[in-house]
Amino acid sequence: MSENVIWHRHAVTQKIRARRKSQRPLVIWFTGLSASGKSTIAGALEQILTQQGYHTYLLDGDNLRHGLCRDLGFSDADRKENIRRVGEIARLMSDAGLITLAAFISPFRDDRRIVRDILPAGEFIEVFVDTPLDVCRERDPKGLYAKAERGEITKFTGIDSPYEAPQNPELHLDSARLSVAQAVNQLLAYLGESGVLQAGYRPLVA
Repeated sequence: MSENVIWHRHAVTQKIRARRKSQRPLVIWFTGLSASGKSTIAGALEQILTQQGYHTYLLDGDNLRHGLCRDLGFSDADRKENIRRVGEIARLMSDAGLITLAAFISPFRDDRRIVRDILPAGEFIEVFVDTPLDVCRERDPKGLYAKAERGEITKFTGIDSPYEAPQNPELHLDSARLSVAQAVNQLLAYLGESGVLQAGYRPLVA
């Protein structure tokens, strides 16, 4: 970065924005294999948070590859750059006072750590949506595992590209065992215990 590029501090701060929204800014990062249930669980959580008056935004891996990250492929270097860009967006959204949900395979621990490190302490919650590869293959809603096993897709996470599972996530969800409602309720309970949600939040009915 050029030494002539200097961060400009504005009068309206994250603290002011968060106070206006009556909430604590946060990035909830969902990681797991393709078809693990990340986007489904994140979407259900966002829906209930919105219904209960919180200001949120959901960043989804496929959606960002339609625009901001459309120039990136799936090499290790491109995956790293994809997560770097997403991390910077998430940081700006947190600065705006939002509760940001990010659903990305994000297969490499170092990349997830970099996102955690660019956020203020306590603003990054890693949620490991843990689903066995065989279950993801059976679900395969987009037909991607079938294409990867036929050789039509290369560098596919879990097939010919590695996935590095979180070692110490804030929350570990067994998506093969839990329903979406049960997973969301675990998230709500964690957020309530952490002081992110105001007292009196309502669980999702199973």
